[in-house]
Amino acid sequence: MNDETKAPAPVLDPEALAEISKRGVARLFRERTVLVTEGEKTNALYIIVEGRVRAYVSDANGREAVLSVMGPGEYFGEVALDDGPRSASVITLEPCQLIVVPRAELEDFLDENPGFRSHFINKLIQRIRTLTQNVRSLSLMDAYGRVARLLLESSVTKDGEQYVPERLTQADIASRVGCSREMVSRLMKDLETGQFIAARGADTVILRPFPSGW
Repeated sequence: MNDETKAPAPVLDPEALAEISKRGVARLFRERTVLVTEGEKTNALYIIVEGRVRAYVSDANGREAVLSVMGPGEYFGEVALDDGPRSASVITLEPCQLIVVPRAELEDFLDENPGFRSHFINKLIQRIRTLTQNVRSLSLMDAYGRVARLLLESSVTKDGEQYVPERLTQADIASRVGCSREMVSRLMKDLETGQFIAARGADTVILRPFPSGW
């Protein structure tokens, strides 16, 4: 039996997903489709059934900072409840199937389903904690510390092997940790040379504990 030692991000269980899906409309989206644009006003919750999406913020020069990558069972668009503008953009990383739940239906569902309301609140709390950790990382950690933290937090452990299952390009890592791609390239090469990590197909295998500093 596979052992999973890293707790997955909170996702909807099949029963909750089936119930809230009745309140929304299933839609298919192609890869690289912008679902939500930062600053716009929309009034829907998006639930991921299949595929992965990336949430990010950007500036006038086109520079981006990745906030999160989400997959099946996760959802985004919670800020629709306050009728304010979207705080981030979201784009599909691959073909996706989503359930789009209008704000009015979401509010009714929250009132009628205490279990989902609790999950909803816990998800918001988790995102606040994640954002707080990211701010701490950007403020207090050097580039190596931020890269190491991202690799460890993105990893899972199965059958005694720790690895990062998602394909993280150097550009992806750079945008998520707030440093240059050249710096990421150098750090990843150093970690490989030191036999701390190894590439295996699309996965990055963590061979042994990272040093506390570089």
